[in-house]
Amino acid sequence: MRSGNPALSESTFLDLSSGAVVARPDQAMTLNGTVNKTGILLLLTVLTAAFAWSQTVGLDGQINPAAKLYAIGGAVGGLILALVTVFKKEWSPVTAPAYALVEGFFLGAISAIFEMRFPGIVFQAVLLTFGTLFALLFAYRSGIIKATENFKLGVVAATGGIALLYLASFVLGFFNINVPVIHEASWLGIAFSLFVVVVAALNLVLDFDFIESGVEAGAPKYMEWYGAFGLMVTLVWLYVEFLRLLSKIQQR
Repeated sequence: MRSGNPALSESTFLDLSSGAVVARPDQAMTLNGTVNKTGILLLLTVLTAAFAWSQTVGLDGQINPAAKLYAIGGAVGGLILALVTVFKKEWSPVTAPAYALVEGFFLGAISAIFEMRFPGIVFQAVLLTFGTLFALLFAYRSGIIKATENFKLGVVAATGGIALLYLASFVLGFFNINVPVIHEASWLGIAFSLFVVVVAALNLVLDFDFIESGVEAGAPKYMEWYGAFGLMVTLVWLYVEFLRLLSKIQQR
């Protein structure tokens, strides 16, 4: 049960308490329950994203100073709640909805900023994100794509490499040094963003496999919220990467 998503790691079901596997079916994690929880998290994210969007763009059509507050506050708050959820899985019925609400502020603010620069880009990114989600879900359920060990290792390695590159770019940013392949709209930059989108999308397959494994293992009911939270983490990443890719293409 390996996933490139740090929220859905190989040891998640192994390091639960002794009550991880429950005897009563009504107390166990189910697939339908996880799907329902994912829908709730998506709704909560959309609600706060819509609010942040309305506060980011002023009546004059310009970006309000509050945009940076929503973007930074949402990103930092989301990271803190994500870490709490990862280390305290049993809190996920509370922390997962809180993560969705806070992350919505971040997504709403950056979406409004991208939309101001590239009209229509948000609608395209949303369609691509959910289109990718359902396409890969169909491919996984039909057996077209199988989460073999080699497949998992490859996706995890690629995800780790991207994370290290982004971390290096963040640190170098303090010294006013940019990594061109990440930020520039060159053909190499577009190719890199496309590669990141593919890796993020493949993480969805690992997330599906992780959730299915949890259901088969008889994980406790609260793991439905945790599984939904992990899937949300990947969807947020995928959506942001689609925004970046589309913005680079439009700049060309």
